[in-house]
Amino acid sequence: NSSEMPETITSRDAARFPIVASCTLLGLYLFFKIFSQEYINLLLSMYFFVLGILALSHTISPMMNRFFPANFPNKQYQLLFTQGSGESKEEIVNYEFDTKDLVCLALSSVVGVWYLLRKHWIANNLFGLAFSLNGVELLHLNNVSTGCILLGGLFIYDVFWVFGTNVMVTVAKSFEAPIKLVFPQDLLEKGLEADNFAMLGLGDIVIPDLRSLGSAPFSYSLKKNTHTYFYTSFVAYIFGLGLTIFIMHIFKHAQPALLYLVPACIGFPLLVALAKGEVTEMFSYESSAEILPHTPRLTHFPTVSGSPASLADSMQQKLSCPRRRRQQSPSAM
Repeated sequence: NSSEMPETITSRDAARFPIVASCTLLGLYLFFKIFSQEYINLLLSMYFFVLGILALSHTISPMMNRFFPANFPNKQYQLLFTQGSGESKEEIVNYEFDTKDLVCLALSSVVGVWYLLRKHWIANNLFGLAFSLNGVELLHLNNVSTGCILLGGLFIYDVFWVFGTNVMVTVAKSFEAPIKLVFPQDLLEKGLEADNFAMLGLGDIVIPDLRSLGSAPFSYSLKKNTHTYFYTSFVAYIFGLGLTIFIMHIFKHAQPALLYLVPACIGFPLLVALAKGEVTEMFSYESSAEILPHTPRLTHFPTVSGSPASLADSMQQKLSCPRRRRQQSPSAM
């Protein structure tokens, strides 16, 4: 549901995230060492097959709406699954969709079958991009401090598991699931059948982008109609990723992308804030405190008291009385 508010990451969540990620990564590494890699990847492929179809369908739905004709018979559907009966009835699943959503689901299913049968790098990247976009949409950083804590912790996490051990590289190469984007290095030689890939984890996309998108509301809060900090973070991400690729080709060794992305995504906006004298405002800003124009909220809830009969009589009397148009001042409006 696009009207739902994204989940806000708190400072405590940001501090615990690297620990949880480390436990998950180590657990996957041990699984691949103990159990057969073939059966694990078969189970994970089915799991991400379902998730990938749903994520890709949700991602392409707004774009596909432009291609449907105006007279397209778009019927509404609702999938409702409840538990119990009477007053104790509880909704378990309440999913509303239409015919256009079913078309997007069918197209995504074709990509899913293609990925399941061939594990092709294009299908992998389509699912990976869909997961990334959904992750950025569903998560939200409410202040700069939380973003710095999250990026700082993952900076240490990424450097340790790549340079300190072979765990990260082993899992990334063994894990046959769209949790990474792959870029064929022999594309010119083998075309679409390329099999020598460079990899970029989805976390290296989602986490820095959360920090970049967190700069947009701060720029708006300055009431200068500018997106300086968002563009700065965007340029910083491109610079950090380009530096990662450059170092990787120079040293011929896997590089933790956050080693270069974190200093760039934190340092560039901080330098701009220092130059503009807005460091204090940046670190004291809370995006949840801002009410943006496109997100109207009810800030006053009227108090209603009395029995239903008395309320009905009162409403009837108000309706029967002639109305007078009251002139409101701009401030009251």
